[in-house]
Amino acid sequence: MPPGITLAADAPTLSAANTGFMLICSALVMIMTPGLAFFYGGMVRVKSTLNMLMMSFISLGIVTILWVLYGFSAAFGTDHGSLIGWSSDYVGLSGIGLTQLWDGYTIPIYVFAVFQLMFAIITPALISGALADRVKFSAWALFITLWATLVYFPVAHWVWGTGGWAFDLGVIDFAGGTAVHINAGAAALGVILVIGKRVGFKKDPMRPHSLPLVMLGAGLLWFGWFGFNAGSWLGNDDGVGALMFVNTQVATAAAMLAWLIYEKIRHGACTTLGAASGAVAGLVAITPSGGSCSPLGAIAIGVIAGVLCAMAVGLKYRFGYDDSLDVVGVHLVGGVIGSLLIGFFATGGGQSDAQGLFYGGGLTQLWKQLAGVGAILAYSLVASAILAFLIDKTIGMRVSEDDEVSGIDQVEHAETAYDFSGAGGGTAPRSAGPVQEAAAQTKKVDA
Repeated sequence: MPPGITLAADAPTLSAANTGFMLICSALVMIMTPGLAFFYGGMVRVKSTLNMLMMSFISLGIVTILWVLYGFSAAFGTDHGSLIGWSSDYVGLSGIGLTQLWDGYTIPIYVFAVFQLMFAIITPALISGALADRVKFSAWALFITLWATLVYFPVAHWVWGTGGWAFDLGVIDFAGGTAVHINAGAAALGVILVIGKRVGFKKDPMRPHSLPLVMLGAGLLWFGWFGFNAGSWLGNDDGVGALMFVNTQVATAAAMLAWLIYEKIRHGACTTLGAASGAVAGLVAITPSGGSCSPLGAIAIGVIAGVLCAMAVGLKYRFGYDDSLDVVGVHLVGGVIGSLLIGFFATGGGQSDAQGLFYGGGLTQLWKQLAGVGAILAYSLVASAILAFLIDKTIGMRVSEDDEVSGIDQVEHAETAYDFSGAGGGTAPRSAGPVQEAAAQTKKVDA
């Protein structure tokens, strides 16, 4: 995100247009979390649907409260040692004037704070897709609390906070390639290496139970991502936000087509799951890079991300890590691709004057991107694995094997996603209560 550096004589005034635009963008980013819930929820088996939805929705509750209490201050407060921010006025959002502007921009601090809150909410929710079917809901809630505090808030400061080390180094991340996608993808890998594989991994069929839900979720993500990306310029007085909007659409389309072509060549069919996954891969890759490349560059980035992410999702079978819904293959790999390709496709005419290798800039920006990607990936991977290990050794991270087989929805939420009791015209025995009946129906469906 751009630095807010202005001279006193050129001090900005509140812009109603930019303020309204950013409130709309904030709402668009918020709808991405329910969209992610549908996307993930359709990809799991019937017996895990509600749990998958809840793993995203709980982030809306937990991270919102953390953000108000101290998260915004830690991420965007006054820098301390290039590692963390802190400003007492931001604690509880209690010392902020209603019309007090954010650091050289034309929007109130409250507007910037709520926009960034939506990023903080969806980032841990992204991790949940890698952990489907097997994590205690209470353990997941605790993990979100600790991970947001110890990983997301500091990393957001490094990348976007004035004085953060990645910010000062010149690492370009327009809207979250490192802070959101690499951060979440590396965290997902760290956690699954600790908690292990699902029962029946590589043996039992674990196909998506509702591809229409997957497509609905992908559509909501694509829609909301315009706010996620274009809004990250915090206004559009100079056209950079518009460039990012265009590049978001272009790269997503290119990645979806590239994934489908790869799928057709490799597997003989163009699947709906492939279309949805390819679109998300393109959205991920353009997130850090779209403000620094041209639309033609966005096409190239989308194609590269679509093909490489499609290839990467199969790595879990080769190396034996159970990334349930391909968070590592899409978000980690896509985030790395998008972040590093800035070093090749940056034109010098967008968000900054940094130029990539293909535009005469040499390798300077690429080395900066490598430093940012490597450090954030390593920190998130190690810190997340440690958190998962500690939680597992205290309250336990996983449900029991029997509970996992019978269905985590029933065990953790005492509910099932679908009521099939009337589908065949029969009735349940009088002795069966609602919980037992739902469990029996879930077993039938899974069978």
